Amino acid sequence: MKSISHLFRLGPTLALAAASAAILPLLPARAENTTVPAAAAPQVTACHAPAELVRLINPLKHVAKQIASGHPLTIVAIGSSSTAGAGASSPAMSYPSQLAVELAKLLPNMPIHVVNSGVNGEESKEMVGRFDRDVFAHKPDLVLWQVGTNSILRDQPLTEANTSLHDGLKLLRAAGPDVVLINPQYAPKVITKHDVDGMVDLIHVAAKESNVDLFERFAIMRYWRLTEDIPFSTFVSSDELHMNDWSCGCIAKLLAIAIQEAGTRTTVTAIAHGRK
Repeated sequence: MKSISHLFRLGPTLALAAASAAILPLLPARAENTTVPAAAAPQVTACHAPAELVRLINPLKHVAKQIASGHPLTIVAIGSSSTAGAGASSPAMSYPSQLAVELAKLLPNMPIHVVNSGVNGEESKEMVGRFDRDVFAHKPDLVLWQVGTNSILRDQPLTEANTSLHDGLKLLRAAGPDVVLINPQYAPKVITKHDVDGMVDLIHVAAKESNVDLFERFAIMRYWRLTEDIPFSTFVSSDELHMNDWSCGCIAKLLAIAIQEAGTRTTVTAIAHGRK
C-alpha cells in the first residue's frame, strides 16, 4: 500500500512531465535561430498621367514673360472646396500650396506666389462675384479657375453654369492674365450625377471658344481609376468627393509641369524667331 500511495503522490508530477514533453517539440530549439520576417515596405503609388492629358494647348504668355525676366510670378487659384483644401489634412497640403512647392522646384531662380482664393460650396456665379476682391486685387500673371463641381452636385441647369462661366471668362480676358480652367474631380459622388459629362463638355467648349487653357483634372483622375486601376481610396478622401493629400500633391505636380512647359514654350519660340 505504501508503494501505491507513493505512486499516487507522483501522479501529478508524471502528468506534468508528460505534458511538457508533448509541448517541447513545438518550441524552437534555440531562440537565436528564430527569424522574424521584416515588415513589408508600404507601397507608394506613382504620380503619373499621359502627356496629352497634362499638356496645355495654348502657351502662357504672361508666365513666359515673368520666367524670361526672372520677375516674381503671381498665381491666383480660385474655386470651391477642392481649391480651398477640403479633403487635405492641412492647408499646406491643398493643391495651391503644393503647386507653389512644385513650381519652386521647376523654377528655382524666381519668386513664386500662389494665392488660394477657394471658398467651400461656391458655384461659378458666386466666384465671378468676388473676382475684383479675390483675383484682380492680387494682379495675377496666371489665374487657375476650378469650376463646375457644385453645380453638378446640386443638379443645377447647365445653361446657368454656362452663362456665368462665359461671363467670368470675359472678365478674366479683359483683365489680361493667363487663364487655365480646371474641370471637376473624378470622384464617386460626382460621376454618379447625370449632368457630369455635360458639364465636362461645357467647360471644354468654353475654354476653346475663349481661347484659354484647360487642365483636364477629370480625365486625369479617370485615368488613375480606369486605366491604372488605382482604387478611389488612394486619391479620394473618405467623403467620396474631395481630393486627399496624395491627389492634391499629384495634381499640383502635374499642373506645375504643365505651367512650366507652357511658359517656357513661348520663350523658346521667341528666341528662335529673334535669331532669324
